[in-house]
Amino acid sequence: MMVWTSRVCLRKYGNFVDNIRLYVRGGSGGMGLPRLGGHGGNGGDVWVVAKKGTTLKQIKDKHPNKRFTAHVGSNSSIHALRGAKGEDTQVFAPVGISVTTDDGKILGELNCEEDRLLVAKGGHGGTLHSGFLPSKGQSRQIRLDLKLIADLGLVGFPNAGKSSLLTALSHAKPKIASYPFTTLRPEIGKIMYDDHKQVSVADLPGLIEGAHINKGMGHKFLKHVERTKQLMFVVDICGFQLASNTPFRSAFETVLLLTKELELYKEELLGKPAILVINKMDLPEAQGHLRELEAHLENQEESSRLFSEDVIPKSLMRFTHIVPVSATAGLGLPLLKSLIRQSLEEEDIIESEGQRSERLLKLRREIPTSSIPSWGFSQPT
Repeated sequence: MMVWTSRVCLRKYGNFVDNIRLYVRGGSGGMGLPRLGGHGGNGGDVWVVAKKGTTLKQIKDKHPNKRFTAHVGSNSSIHALRGAKGEDTQVFAPVGISVTTDDGKILGELNCEEDRLLVAKGGHGGTLHSGFLPSKGQSRQIRLDLKLIADLGLVGFPNAGKSSLLTALSHAKPKIASYPFTTLRPEIGKIMYDDHKQVSVADLPGLIEGAHINKGMGHKFLKHVERTKQLMFVVDICGFQLASNTPFRSAFETVLLLTKELELYKEELLGKPAILVINKMDLPEAQGHLRELEAHLENQEESSRLFSEDVIPKSLMRFTHIVPVSATAGLGLPLLKSLIRQSLEEEDIIESEGQRSERLLKLRREIPTSSIPSWGFSQPT
């Protein structure tokens, strides 16, 4: 196996912003010139444009009133019978956002740098048909919602050691405490490898049983899970108990419950590649629990029948890698960093091949059969 050495760095995200509401308005058209039949210029449009290195927090800080208005079209005149179009306004936003209206209608997505989406069209300039009077530009409230916040999202119940693991992997400094919701907002760290490759890792707000019906941080947590390329389950090898009046869960039962919560919220989440990190391997009883967990994982279907039906997911999670670590002692972390990169690069290759096949299939559909040469073949009569 190829192993990359890595160094780690912290990217300061401050108060993380994953969605923002904006008012956008296209410019009004210009006046027509009745005497000479001149056309007024159309108003400018408002576009949302994807730009790498941009964050929603930057938009919020730079434009506190969150209003974007395009310029008015020029009036028609004897010097210019056709007025000039008003200047467009561009809202630069991060790659990987969806744009919706207030009522939830999806206007579009920006998945690649320089993708553009028209969100408010400018008004028409005055012409003979409008009595030379211009129309106003389109105005609306829109929402920019991050679809992807990180390459990897940490999924685990409170006190599984997710925050400690993020600290060890990336030197990020999430708030860590011994109460159920140890993380109040996504904390994002960066692993930087020696060849300057960077991988973003997000510790997401704490998940509890019943999150799929919006218990605890419920839907807010699960929404963030959707926004990561891959998942990394983090499980306490010694098991987990949320409170004294809730049942104790073994490490394997914890894996089942995490899978169940994701499945009940959105079954498609189980299709994401996932790594299982077994944490706290520095504890004295860890090795015995690990042997028990490995036996269960090797026979997931049979082992899952030992538990009540409300714990068992319809589909079991298939992990690309299973890695025992100790976030506090540093055990297993170099291997984990290597496997994180390997898993992401393998997914990129699969996606690239899939996109190439899709483009080729689309091209074949667009070429009429009659235009394909039939050299060496007899034509049907």
